[in-house]
Amino acid sequence: MTHPFLGRSYTMRSFILMILSLSFFTAFAADESVPAKPVKFGIQTFKAGNDEFIALNFENFPHWHTYWKNPGDAGLAVKNVFTVDAKEVKFDEMEWPAPNRFIEPGDLWAYGYEGTYSFFYKLKKADFNKLNGKTIELKSTWLVCKHICVPGQMITTFKLAPGKITTTTPDLMPEYEATVLSERFEALPRVMPIPAYLDLRLAKGKAPNTLVLNYKVAKTTDMSFLKDNNLLYAFPQIPFDVKHEKVTAGTNELTGVTEISWDGEYQTPPQDLPKDGKFKKPYTLRFLFNDPIERKTIVIEKKFSGFDLTEVAVAAAATTEAPPADMGGTPIGPTETKTIVATSTNSIVYYLALAFVGGLILNIMPCVLPVISIKLFGLVKYKNESHKTILRHNFFYTMGILFTFITLATVVLSLKSIGSQVGWGFQLQSPNFIAVMVTGLFIFALNMFGLFEFRTPGGSKLGNVSTSESFGGDFLSGVLATVLSTPCSAPFLGTALTFAFTSSTMEIYLIFIMIGLGLAFPFILTAVYPKLVAFLPKPGNWMNTVKKVLGVTLLLTMIWLLDVYNALVDGSSHLIKLGTILVFIFVGFLLSKKKEKWIGAASFLIALGVFINITTTTIVASADEQTAMIRDKQSKGLDWQPWSEAKMNDHKTNQQVVFIDFTAKWCFTCKVNEKLVLDTQAFKDLVQEKDLKLLLGDWTKRDEVIGSFLRANGLVGVPAYFIQKKDGTLVNLGETVTIARIKEYLN
Repeated sequence: MTHPFLGRSYTMRSFILMILSLSFFTAFAADESVPAKPVKFGIQTFKAGNDEFIALNFENFPHWHTYWKNPGDAGLAVKNVFTVDAKEVKFDEMEWPAPNRFIEPGDLWAYGYEGTYSFFYKLKKADFNKLNGKTIELKSTWLVCKHICVPGQMITTFKLAPGKITTTTPDLMPEYEATVLSERFEALPRVMPIPAYLDLRLAKGKAPNTLVLNYKVAKTTDMSFLKDNNLLYAFPQIPFDVKHEKVTAGTNELTGVTEISWDGEYQTPPQDLPKDGKFKKPYTLRFLFNDPIERKTIVIEKKFSGFDLTEVAVAAAATTEAPPADMGGTPIGPTETKTIVATSTNSIVYYLALAFVGGLILNIMPCVLPVISIKLFGLVKYKNESHKTILRHNFFYTMGILFTFITLATVVLSLKSIGSQVGWGFQLQSPNFIAVMVTGLFIFALNMFGLFEFRTPGGSKLGNVSTSESFGGDFLSGVLATVLSTPCSAPFLGTALTFAFTSSTMEIYLIFIMIGLGLAFPFILTAVYPKLVAFLPKPGNWMNTVKKVLGVTLLLTMIWLLDVYNALVDGSSHLIKLGTILVFIFVGFLLSKKKEKWIGAASFLIALGVFINITTTTIVASADEQTAMIRDKQSKGLDWQPWSEAKMNDHKTNQQVVFIDFTAKWCFTCKVNEKLVLDTQAFKDLVQEKDLKLLLGDWTKRDEVIGSFLRANGLVGVPAYFIQKKDGTLVNLGETVTIARIKEYLN
């Protein structure tokens, strides 16, 4: 027998079994192991001519990479610090080896090292005299990445003598032959004058607060030397934030263009991009130049006193699109590189599995529990019905979830296409969206209380034992479950979402669909195997009582959203209007079955009018809301301060350890973490013991600065927790914290 929506039942079952098989396959394939020792380390002396050097040798596990001085879009550079009696000792550091370019999932460009490589520090006669017989401590730290990133460090103690290093530190690599180190030393970039065939110019960008670096290499179009490399790598230089390079081949020349974000507004004091094109003081920018003519890598420097005011637009890098019309020629170099994850089955499968598991965990998050409870209530309703009926109801619930996730993915892509930064739960930063949700939940709750009846996921009358084909209600239940799940960031979900929000169109849709399948998975299982719900009690009159309890849970969810709404708007006026809407809706339903139906109809019209008013009126966000949240935090006994990168830099300068909490009023997971960890006496004792400085980033309202910071550190939503150590090292703790985990990174 054929159903008008589902077709043959065996086809539907085959479809669901296929989904289950894919889900289990992705979960199995995601189990990529992390090597026990992803980075090996060694130390030795090395002579080049009459000079002697300390050589620090590294060997990365195959396909894992560490980072250069400029790590790229994300990452942390390798850091080596020598100390004697707890005081830092400086040796003359040679240029670092030339890095390679790695394009990571989400089109993130990283600059760093794979395989084996060495750093060199020159020793002077005065160093031997000063340090003779003294114990030197070397602390090397790094971040090594493949499908995940793992921070690592090695503390080595040694004594120095001419031609010899004595160390008792275990687990060091064997020393290399002198010829190996000699080859690495000779390959180090050297500071050279800018070649005559290289032209560098700085111009104003079309995007606000941006510059564009234009460069041309005459006399060649050969890019074979630049395999997995940029033509130019920029050394870190505040306030210049250098983006992706795009290179094209013209007539007998190579043309490069790179956008630079001006980060002067984040400095202390702020430095605006000069409108006249002249810097207050010249900036000397250093670059690694992979010379395609001489076939070697050199370090070049150029002093810029200002920039050309003729605006230059930069097309997106790392794409296969044609170059801008004014450039001419054919895209080469980075433009031919495809995003690794787009062609790597293992990588995309890994993120799909994380998305699925994260979506599955959403089922037990407090945001979704009211709707999940209603759906479970519906399963009780259908318990004694045919397998086909259960299958159809759960199918429409799943379709509601998938439809909403596909809609969210489409909205994300639309916002990205106009250059807007969005994150997980972005719709809950919209007062109008919250107003719609509050109104909808209130109507659902009135239905649960029996004030009126319409088809819901459990039927038109939830206490009735007879079957009701309320497929529309099942679909809407899936929509509501999805919408309420987005304030939650479950374990595993953050990594998958970061990948999705920074990936291509297909990958965004795949990740969002897999999260939806995870959220719907328990009901997909019960559709295939109805006996899994055998433990649920039989339908009966008790369901009328439970129905009212579920109505209360919806009201509690609505109250939470009212609090979020108040945080987003000037509550004195808009909150009163939203309350007025709810009152007139209640009156409308109350009188809809009585003789005064016209009064009920008028109440609905008034509610509709006020609703149109608040959703079409410009809403001004409360200017003091962040201060109110800080005051609330401080009232609990801890000195939380508003987050900013300037404050992070101040604490770094003062060598103070900082704990950073990015949160939002609409984030349930944040609230759970606060109750279980951040509001406890154990955390207060830890703050006092370690003299932690506390910074709070409030993302309740949309904040581009916070969004950019989270994205730069591999996150697209809250909660997010960080520790900034005394030396400025930033440790990303992810979405969940414990006292033990915080202590681990404070030591």
